[in-house]
Amino acid sequence: MNMVSLSRRTLFKGSALLLASTALPRLTFAQSGSRLVVAADSEPRNLNPAIVASNGVFFVASKVIESLAEASFDGEGGLAPRLATSWEGSADGLSATFKLREGVKWHDGKPFTSADVAFSALQVWKPLQNLGRLVFANLETVDTPDDHTAVFRFAKPTPFQLIRNALPVVSSVVAKHIFEGEADIAASEANNRLVGTGPFRFAEHRPGEYYRLERNPDYWGEGEPKLDEIIFRVLPDRAAAAGALEAGEIQLAAFSQVPLTDLDRISKVPGIEVYSKGYEALTYQLGVEINHRRAELANVKVRQAIAHAIDRDFVVRTIFLGYAETATGIVPKNAPEFYNGDVPLYPFDVDKANALLDEAGYPRKDGGTRFALRLLPAPYFTETRQFGDYLRQALAAVGIDATVVNNDAAAHQKAVYTDHDFDLAVAPTVFRGDPAISTTILVRSGTPAGVPFSNQGGYENKEIDALIDKAGETVDTAARTALYKQLQVLVAEDLPIINVADWGFITVASSQVKNVSNNPRWAVSSWADTELDA
Repeated sequence: MNMVSLSRRTLFKGSALLLASTALPRLTFAQSGSRLVVAADSEPRNLNPAIVASNGVFFVASKVIESLAEASFDGEGGLAPRLATSWEGSADGLSATFKLREGVKWHDGKPFTSADVAFSALQVWKPLQNLGRLVFANLETVDTPDDHTAVFRFAKPTPFQLIRNALPVVSSVVAKHIFEGEADIAASEANNRLVGTGPFRFAEHRPGEYYRLERNPDYWGEGEPKLDEIIFRVLPDRAAAAGALEAGEIQLAAFSQVPLTDLDRISKVPGIEVYSKGYEALTYQLGVEINHRRAELANVKVRQAIAHAIDRDFVVRTIFLGYAETATGIVPKNAPEFYNGDVPLYPFDVDKANALLDEAGYPRKDGGTRFALRLLPAPYFTETRQFGDYLRQALAAVGIDATVVNNDAAAHQKAVYTDHDFDLAVAPTVFRGDPAISTTILVRSGTPAGVPFSNQGGYENKEIDALIDKAGETVDTAARTALYKQLQVLVAEDLPIINVADWGFITVASSQVKNVSNNPRWAVSSWADTELDA
């Protein structure tokens, strides 16, 4: 048997080349008031969360653009009002009524009204947003009987449970007067010069250096925001974040930007706090995306072989240092309402993987290789890069020669989600509390090219598509839950995507930063009440 040694030393040696330290750009602003300096590891191509509902976008934009509601630890139904003060769904699932906050202004001084919500829903969320396409698939009209009421009307029954669960993620409201008349909203320059209603106004972006947000003096929240300014310093090298915190060059690093290997040491540094809270609504899932256009990968036995070649326990223990759980499928174990553990499993078994590849008609050639693939690890996290190195070794052990292609965030998204120029990709997908919000898009066919974090592998399964569509129109909660449990079985059988591990993140901050991690989506919420001690 042609076996490759998978040691922690060799794994991290490969990844270390990606983590070479870079010098931090020095900010030269005049200091005035309270400024929070935060590490940011990427610069999204489109900063509008109404179009791209992803955490890399939300991290900056959620302070500027607000949603109808936000996640809450103690709010009714796990929600706290933002631009909407109340919401109610009809018994037949054909309408949902939102009462909107009064006295809210856009950052350019114009009033926020129900017309903005109607425009956002019909012209942006439904046709353009990666997640809104599914959540609002059956949205037909939005009635605006007055400036502070919006009534969503659906052509088919739409579960209000889904709408309610989705609000923090899919309902970022944009200004109608900014985007109306644009020939191509998705390509508008306004997507990167945000005008919102949030506690902070977009002030400046210097590519490769920083985003700067400034206090909104007309914010509707009484006594908020507490900060005068937020600077997101672009630090693509995650290994630099710990040193920058200790040197006082930044005051906060979220999304485990301080590598897990540094946590034990940095947690003992005076004046620095480590938080594991604040990600409860953002379970990340380490998965292998598959381009089903490739003949070898269209064979389910090949996909099963790849699944058997992965030692999930090793990944959790060595890459995540125990800060993760092995995955059984597309719904994580920490979502008990929907989770189904009674699905086909693929335990680590190199002999089984080799046998499946032989059965699939791909014997080893001279030199022991069966075929070659291009493997693109997502560049957003240390762990996804390290897993890419591990997966290359794991595939070599079963005769698959994988070439790792490392791109920056923009190039990776274009290659995988627009150009489909990949064979396998390492993805950090997110489960956001309901399968219809962020999970079904990974396996349902028909998503147009260019939609990020979606099924761009060309996978199509009519039975899975029909089940997803049926669940999307099932108003009864118990029946809807049962359909999603059935979906997990079908996906585990056919493996359109291979789930490996589920994990949460860590925030590391100066002890001067107050009101950290106080909601389940804290890192991607508004930070209106975040403040700095003198």
